[in-house]
Amino acid sequence: MVDTSDGTGRETTATATDGAVSRRVRALVVLRGVLVLAFGLAVLLTPGLAVLALIYVFAAYALVDGIAAIVLGIRHRAERPGWGWAIAQGVISVIAGVVAFTLPASAALALLFVIAFWAILAGVVTAISANEVRKHDGPWGWIAVRAALDVAFGVLLLVWPASGILAMLWLVGGFAIVTGVVLIAQAFRSQTQPAVG
Repeated sequence: MVDTSDGTGRETTATATDGAVSRRVRALVVLRGVLVLAFGLAVLLTPGLAVLALIYVFAAYALVDGIAAIVLGIRHRAERPGWGWAIAQGVISVIAGVVAFTLPASAALALLFVIAFWAILAGVVTAISANEVRKHDGPWGWIAVRAALDVAFGVLLLVWPASGILAMLWLVGGFAIVTGVVLIAQAFRSQTQPAVG
């Protein structure tokens, strides 16, 4: 694009660049939402799957979600508040995924505790991210909702560990669907500045 003498071309170029960045951020957040939503539907529609299959599905989701969060944090650290906490949440998800992949023969109870502690830690870090975004007058509400859902889900798994693998499947599936919907809503919450966290 060629700059005009009055400077409007430069302003248009800057606006177009900002718009492209916002679209990329929104696309990554929507990708996270679609992935977790698909994970939740897969769990609910196939409750008879073996625990081993659930371990691998969870591990793959946690790795992809963690990598997406890390990429979001690193690529947009200059213009997004709370980017460091997005990276921390991503690292926690990657660690949870690696643990689940390397210990596939663990008992269902061990998987339940891995998922529970992952959800609580991810929720705490996401809450810190929401607070950081709030301090910069950003759209923090949906991030806070996600944080509360993560922590509540983890606590429920810890309080009722003997509820059985089927109940855990329903909890995991329901949690993932709600979180996926919240992530997609978060992506479109602001037309100009979708939240990263």
